[in-house]
Amino acid sequence: MVYRQKTNVWFGETMIIKHYKNGLAEIIFTENEKKIIREKGKFTLEPSALKHFSNNLVKVVADFHLNFDKKTSELTSYEDDDIETS
Repeated sequence: MVYRQKTNVWFGETMIIKHYKNGLAEIIFTENEKKIIREKGKFTLEPSALKHFSNNLVKVVADFHLNFDKKTSELTSYEDDDIETS
């Protein structure tokens, strides 16, 4: 499943969130988004952009919860956990 999130209306760029049936998800950034992250180390989202991003992210979360195996679905996380990512 692929979700496209407009991140910059002026450049027409679209961040892509890919979700796979095995539970894996990828957030794929455009070249300009990578440049912003390298230069500023962050994204700043205006309230409307944050709302759209969070709506798409909630949809991804809901979808991948349906496809987790039992072990993964039983995992719990806490705010201060150090979670390894790749």
